[in-house]
Amino acid sequence: MVKNVYISVLLFLFLAIDCYPQNLSVSSPNQKVEISVIMQDANSWCLKVYYNSEVERTEAIPEIKLGLLRSDGDFSKNLTFIRKSKTISINESYTSLLGKRSQCNNKANEMVVSFENRQKSKMNLIIRAYNDGVTFRYEFPEKEGDFVINDELTSYSIPDSTERWLEKFDLSNEGLYSNMNNSEVQQNWCYPALFREKESHCWYLIHEADVNRDYCATKLSNTSTSQEYKVTLPDPGEGVGEALPRITLPWKSPWRVIIIGSLNNIVESTLIDDVSSPSEIEDTDWIKPGVASWNYWSNNHGTKDYQVVCDFADLAANMGWTYTLLDWEWDQMANGGNLEDALKYIHSIGVKPLMWYNSSMFKWITSTPVDRMKTHENRVEEFTKLNKLGVSGIKVDFFLSEKQYMMNYYLDILEDAAKFNIMVYFHGCLVPRGWQRTYPNLMTYEGVRGAEWYNNGPDLTTTAPEHNNVLPYTRNVVGSMDYTPVTFTNSQYPHITSYGHELALSVVFESGIQHMADRPDGYYDLPDAAKSFLKTVPAAWDDTRLVDGYPGKFTVIARRKGDNWYIGGINSVGRRERILNLKFDFLPEEGLYKATLITDGEHDKTFSSRHLIVNRSTIIDVKMLRRGGFVAYLERLNE
Repeated sequence: MVKNVYISVLLFLFLAIDCYPQNLSVSSPNQKVEISVIMQDANSWCLKVYYNSEVERTEAIPEIKLGLLRSDGDFSKNLTFIRKSKTISINESYTSLLGKRSQCNNKANEMVVSFENRQKSKMNLIIRAYNDGVTFRYEFPEKEGDFVINDELTSYSIPDSTERWLEKFDLSNEGLYSNMNNSEVQQNWCYPALFREKESHCWYLIHEADVNRDYCATKLSNTSTSQEYKVTLPDPGEGVGEALPRITLPWKSPWRVIIIGSLNNIVESTLIDDVSSPSEIEDTDWIKPGVASWNYWSNNHGTKDYQVVCDFADLAANMGWTYTLLDWEWDQMANGGNLEDALKYIHSIGVKPLMWYNSSMFKWITSTPVDRMKTHENRVEEFTKLNKLGVSGIKVDFFLSEKQYMMNYYLDILEDAAKFNIMVYFHGCLVPRGWQRTYPNLMTYEGVRGAEWYNNGPDLTTTAPEHNNVLPYTRNVVGSMDYTPVTFTNSQYPHITSYGHELALSVVFESGIQHMADRPDGYYDLPDAAKSFLKTVPAAWDDTRLVDGYPGKFTVIARRKGDNWYIGGINSVGRRERILNLKFDFLPEEGLYKATLITDGEHDKTFSSRHLIVNRSTIIDVKMLRRGGFVAYLERLNE
């Protein structure tokens, strides 16, 4: 009898160990980042994220609750562990036509943990650890079935001592980030969300990637529990489609992404694109990032005027910029010519035209032209015309919903446009979710409070210096950002940023098509050094480095194109100058560079420029005025 009891106890322990494994963890290739799957009460499960700095091991996120509610069952509790896979290595290189870096690498370690709910339905949790973050997604591996996702229960527990930069949720994603030291404010928040664990100085940015037709875009909400930021599905009132996503098995959710490490790791990361689906487009020779002139900022209805359109085309030609954008109301053009006349002139001076369209998803938005993008048949007809007219790309505006039907509409536009070799960028839209890798004809997104807001009210005037210094650490981390920068003159409401600050935005902000928003005289009247800089600054980069900075305070970014480097620095401090010790240790070990440095002058509407020779060990002092900035162009010298 005793023997039988002993055997039974051993068997129970064996089964217990098998059912509740102790090591469901994956570490990054460099061993700095770790993600672990932990069992909680009632067979519910959570994740923990660790970061190993040079000083200590930090529990960066103590708990990420997991779970989905599917129309046929609960996948959040009473989950039975089935198995874990072997840890496999992900190592995939790819080329990006635009963005921070031309040569990218999707390199991680991955584990799949399999569960079963009470109804014996299967769910996998796929976890990955990268050198600059962790990602996870849900998978329903069974071969058939159509269901509705009633809710996603993923939530990030953020200790109250954590510093955070959050933007109140709005469907246009055009708000301001607020810097907070606790979770007292409870509401819906936009992606991406930036956090700093104060004791270890570990930074992390929460976002999502590889959103496709099988799901909706989501937001974060801490309305139920202040310290838990829950992944939240769209509200029923957003747009006209169904709020809850419908799925067909087999199915995978979007990736939940946490970029983690130093502030440099955050800014320089391409993790959102790394985990997203590879390119759907084989021939990409026709996709050309570039700089564009844009008349909307200074002439709100300017595209109705043929002469204004020609003036901005001339600006692009004189500055050597590739494109000019015909914004809304081009179908009403008058004063000396119509659309065909304008396009003929634009082509005659060697500039490529881009054209604006209303998404036509909302009857109350009547800006013209309407109903040319809404259906496949509309798009094919319009793209056929655009090919004949020699139009290189389209700007589509006013989406204002993050439901599943709108994800389909975005992707329909991208796929149809690619068949006609037409580039696309979105306004009044969601922030990037990795589509620029999957559809490299997607050049940029708005999803930001940009210079356009100088026309909307006085708020940006006073907030721009700090706001501009938050965006490189938040919104622009996750994809191209059409802020429409570099304005020296004033629109309806004035700047308080310096000319040096505005010039630097051409480098600090990344956008596959960079729309320079000022009126022609704003550029023609610049001194030669600043004008020459804007004639050469690229819109796509081979490498990006954060040289120095802190969210909301100051930013210095270096970007490489070929052998040459461009540096942009901006300051937000309102009461004093900043003397920056500019280091060039991002340069190669060997080699000299001729540097052209353009800084703030004696006051905010002047420049000072000088030339010097620098290498990796050079350190120079650079003065930035309050709300000021500077740029530098580093041309590699032949040895």
